[in-house]
Amino acid sequence: MNIKDAQEYRNEVLNLLSTSKLPTDDLPVTLDNFYVAIEDDIVAGVAGLEVYGNYGLLRSVAVSPFAQNKGVAAGLLNQIETVATKRGLEGLYLLTETATEYFDKHGYEHVARMDVPDVIKESAQFKRVCPESATVMKKSLDTE
Repeated sequence: MNIKDAQEYRNEVLNLLSTSKLPTDDLPVTLDNFYVAIEDDIVAGVAGLEVYGNYGLLRSVAVSPFAQNKGVAAGLLNQIETVATKRGLEGLYLLTETATEYFDKHGYEHVARMDVPDVIKESAQFKRVCPESATVMKKSLDTE
């Protein structure tokens, strides 16, 4: 499995996110800070990072059915966390309706919406894309 910038794989990313029932209408055009896992020349997974001040928003984590349970999501998560740490971000936040157990296992903690930094609350994900019922999670990062 190779992890690459997602920019040249936009159509494949949109297809994977759509089939995974994840939002696509607010994706950045260039997919900056989005990464894909490539297996046998096919997009096996995707994950993205949006930067807001000193914090990051992890979003659009999806894995193709053929690649599930092969460490694809963990590899992408590691890539995002490495990039966020190198950028000096203090922590990563995410919203999920289906993957709380997965992120629990990877060191993310449940947090109340009111405890999320204002810059993250202003993101499209918080304001309009994800429902109020979505679980908010955070992982603190050790900055280099």
